[in-house]
Amino acid sequence: MPLSLETRDLTIRFGGHVAVDHVSCAFRPGELTAIVGPNGAGKTTYFNLISGQLRPSEGSILLDGADISSLGAPLRTRAGLGRAFQLTNLFPNLTVEENVRLAVQAANGTHYDMLRPWMTRRDLIERADAILDQVALGSRRGVAATVLSHGDQRKLEVALMMALEPKIFMFDEPTAGMSIDEVPVVLNLIAQLKQDTSKIILLVEHKMDVVRS
Repeated sequence: MPLSLETRDLTIRFGGHVAVDHVSCAFRPGELTAIVGPNGAGKTTYFNLISGQLRPSEGSILLDGADISSLGAPLRTRAGLGRAFQLTNLFPNLTVEENVRLAVQAANGTHYDMLRPWMTRRDLIERADAILDQVALGSRRGVAATVLSHGDQRKLEVALMMALEPKIFMFDEPTAGMSIDEVPVVLNLIAQLKQDTSKIILLVEHKMDVVRS
């Protein structure tokens, strides 16, 4: 069965306010879908419903035909949903390489082993380093994530998502807070991911020049 993601009548209410109102939409592999609108339109709330940060008041989310509406965010990640947030979500005191290696380990199903330190796992390290090269952070492998510029932290978060090897990439305003010089790096990364026609890419954005690019 080909990959599919669908929302049916997806709705959430906060008190008397309806933030997302009966949204039905289907997303297909090989497509990049941009969800556009001004600040406060409900774009991020819709993303939060899909990725499991929020539970819907009504409606459902279907992944490969199965209803995942009751699953929490970690189980949805394991099912193949990858999410990058408006605000970076990193391990601040670990190095850039350690952040990505942990995501590689998670995707690989590798757990901590006292008898085999992670530094002996050249396969994990090489995979992490290859991803860092892809996001132009190879030269910053040993730097703590907390000292990176905002733009580099956004690139690192994309690297973490790539390391988890999701079926579906969800980008929530990926260029927010970036300088003009940093924006093309992230847009080029998304363009590279789009070349894999087996993946679904969702992009929340309110900058129309980013969407057009």
